[in-house]
Amino acid sequence: MKRAILTLTLFLGFSFTIVLLSTPGSQAQGAGDESKIQQGLAIAPVHLTLQGKNRALVGLGSYLINAVGGCNDCHSCPSYVPGHNPFDGGDGQINGTNYLAGGVPFGGPIVSRNLTPDASGKPAGLTFDQFLHVLRTGEDPEQPGELLQVMPWPVFRNMTDRDIQAIYEYLSAIPHAEPGVCFFPGQ
Repeated sequence: MKRAILTLTLFLGFSFTIVLLSTPGSQAQGAGDESKIQQGLAIAPVHLTLQGKNRALVGLGSYLINAVGGCNDCHSCPSYVPGHNPFDGGDGQINGTNYLAGGVPFGGPIVSRNLTPDASGKPAGLTFDQFLHVLRTGEDPEQPGELLQVMPWPVFRNMTDRDIQAIYEYLSAIPHAEPGVCFFPGQ
């Protein structure tokens, strides 16, 4: 009798776990991601267009870009609102006008790319599969066969597909922007 109850309990627990993992939204959020999602939505430096987007992925993508990846320092020109650069004693207010629009010079021909959505809404003009390929391989989408030289793709390639999907979803939710004028990264 005890064995039957134990077997039934294990079966019900296993079944319940399967149901939870297959419910809508479970793929958008992993264990413990809720605080990252909330923080990501709170720290987004620009207005987000959430209509038609997965809110949880957008929030997680913002967290990965704005709290973990430091993407702003290389992809926003200038990175901070004048007088707000934290390396000069400012409060770190991010430049929303040129946010992630690229244009940061790294010497020679290397200039960071615009990651904002193009006219069709694709971040950097790339489909998700193209974006995933770039982050996994470092292959320059504008010069096939060449590797991105400054972009830390060797680190990003180790992210999960879900994390990269979250980054892509976030980038598709930010407004299009054009580069400003700056002379070095993090300016």
